[in-house]
Amino acid sequence: MKLVSVVVPCYNEQEVLPLFYEEITKIAGEMSVQYPELDFEFLFVNDGSKDNTLNILRSLAEKDKRVRYISFSRNFGKESGMFAGLENSKGDFVVVMDADLQHPPSFLPKMYSYVRDGEYDCATTRRVSRKGESKIRSWFARKFYKIMNKISQTEIVDGAQDFRFMTRQMVDSILHMSEYNRFSKGIFSWVGFNVKYIEYENVERPAGTSSWSFWGLFKYSLEGIMAFSTAPLAISSLLGIISCIIAFIMIIVVVIKTLAFGEDVAGFPTLICVIFMMSGLQLFCTGILGQYLSKTYLETKRRPIYIAKETESSYLNKKTQADTPSESNDPPKSDTTEENKL
Repeated sequence: MKLVSVVVPCYNEQEVLPLFYEEITKIAGEMSVQYPELDFEFLFVNDGSKDNTLNILRSLAEKDKRVRYISFSRNFGKESGMFAGLENSKGDFVVVMDADLQHPPSFLPKMYSYVRDGEYDCATTRRVSRKGESKIRSWFARKFYKIMNKISQTEIVDGAQDFRFMTRQMVDSILHMSEYNRFSKGIFSWVGFNVKYIEYENVERPAGTSSWSFWGLFKYSLEGIMAFSTAPLAISSLLGIISCIIAFIMIIVVVIKTLAFGEDVAGFPTLICVIFMMSGLQLFCTGILGQYLSKTYLETKRRPIYIAKETESSYLNKKTQADTPSESNDPPKSDTTEENKL
């Protein structure tokens, strides 16, 4: 038998979680018939949800032994959720997918067909359209991939998603990269292996709303650039060189105009413009250095990527103990001996 671990990060997914569970168990049942050697476990990672997500996971774990979950002590982010799921998965194959059904479980049989024979180490999906997204968001997403592939040696395929069907060997390689500042799209590409990309049209959520805002995606893109490229550092150095060249040229022009043509030098406006330009360049370059320094600072702290507060085993054990009456709670037995009566 070969075990397939389905890792599902969750954050405020109470509306769509029952729909996802119904769909994933249906597909798992069909795959078990088609491939009798397969067995499944469903590992949900509750990333500090503020709604009823944890209670739903508790209920699922009680009625289905295949359901496991890890509940964080707070919200650590999706990257931490994926890492926790990969780290705690037991399967020979590991699937990473979202609970919002935008990663269709119906793709799993096709993905497994590419991985089972050993030709590919990973099967993943690639969106060929961004239906349902705003035009501005789609434009920025496409530009991010173009910029990232130009400034980084790690190629990230445009539209590639975290929805992946991976072998245990590839998962172990990803876990060896236990860096604190994580950008999984880059990590998946950096470890290499043979990857099969399956193209499909974008699918909208059947319920609930996405927790990813435009600002959140923008910060996430900066994480990717800082994690897999040192080009911004080179850009800051280049800007410094260019500003020095411009300043030198300006000095020569002012000197020639003054000595050759006798023109007066506009003191105050020129000085203000130069100060603003040089100060802006310095702050920009210092900001780039600060970003890299902050990432290094967080790495050297060696803080854990996540903290687990509860798992399905701890919950079920606690519930079993609560349901089992202890001996100390038994009512005292009545003693009717003559000695005690006296």
